[in-house]
Amino acid sequence: MLAVAGLIVLIACVQYQVVGRYVFNDTPTWAEALALLLVLYITALGVAVGVRDAGHIGMDSIVSLLPEKFRLKLEIVIHLLVGLFGALMVQNGWLWTTMKWNDKKPMLSVPSGLDFLPLVIAGVLIVLFSIEHIIALLQGKEVIPAWN
Repeated sequence: MLAVAGLIVLIACVQYQVVGRYVFNDTPTWAEALALLLVLYITALGVAVGVRDAGHIGMDSIVSLLPEKFRLKLEIVIHLLVGLFGALMVQNGWLWTTMKWNDKKPMLSVPSGLDFLPLVIAGVLIVLFSIEHIIALLQGKEVIPAWN
């Protein structure tokens, strides 16, 4: 829902910029900067939802050829690796967010660290969604996709 709301605001920003440029001959510079920032957040949320819905790149062809007991173990390993990647996103995203927080974006007058905060948000969600998948696998349940 947040990504969809962000996409609507992104479309409005781009539309405002186009109308300002071609109709009023006055390009609002903040609109492009805000649109670029929104793209980062929308993409990060989309990536996290992709992990939640198991839409990430997995080894499905190898997994489907294995016997059931190996299949479960390999699926757990895959989700552990995806969760590890999410944890690395959190760690490095937080490092960059804090390093750049005192710098200001010239067009928006907001901290430049906001460019890296989506890595932290997406990383936390990826870790949580990976844990959810592992628990579901161990319980013999299936995670119902969010886009159902």
